[in-house]
Amino acid sequence: MFSFLKPSSMPSPNEALPGRSQPIMTPGRHTILGTPIAGPYPDGFQVAEFALGCFWGEEKTFWEQPGVWTTAVGYQGGYTPNPTYQEACTGRTGHAEAVRVVFDPSKTSYEQLLKVFWENHDPTQAMRQGNDVGTQYRSAIFVRDEAQRAAAEMSKSMYQEQLTKARYGSIKTEIVGPPAPEFFFAEDYHQQYLQKVPHGYCPNHATGVKLPAGFAAETPLQYVK
Repeated sequence: MFSFLKPSSMPSPNEALPGRSQPIMTPGRHTILGTPIAGPYPDGFQVAEFALGCFWGEEKTFWEQPGVWTTAVGYQGGYTPNPTYQEACTGRTGHAEAVRVVFDPSKTSYEQLLKVFWENHDPTQAMRQGNDVGTQYRSAIFVRDEAQRAAAEMSKSMYQEQLTKARYGSIKTEIVGPPAPEFFFAEDYHQQYLQKVPHGYCPNHATGVKLPAGFAAETPLQYVK
């Protein structure tokens, strides 16, 4: 996942690679949780989607959270339909490396997942996380409805306050949607990569800055009026 001298700005739709009409993989079952990564998902469960750098380590962070039913990695937020990993790494698809998180709202909340998102990368870095450089490593929250957007916007504002106190710069994270852009499942070898390759590349660029303890509510989306 090391990436040097990659484009640091988004391509235009006209510059994007053409992609293909068919998916590049057939989604299977989560190798740890045993659940289908592409569904069907249980009634009442919710979907959250985030981009926060190398998706190998970030997926592991999320599948370890209580209340998470399944996770998957993919490409999201760009122009190229059904891109491959090699295509995404060129910077010419516009996609970010993203993690889909399906969770049981009776056991966790969207706010708790937002807290995990902010606290496990450096959102003040633009188009990179550490030595991973390129548009695919940008920070983004892909929201699926207005309730998620309101919670994401509030969390961003609250986290910026904490980062400023810690003398960090401004947050570069995009909040995109609703609707969330289409999520294209990455190749099978990327799914649950760190279970398949236990000592694989897994950088953590967390700032060490925390959201206020009361942000992650027991009741999902309690901050939304």
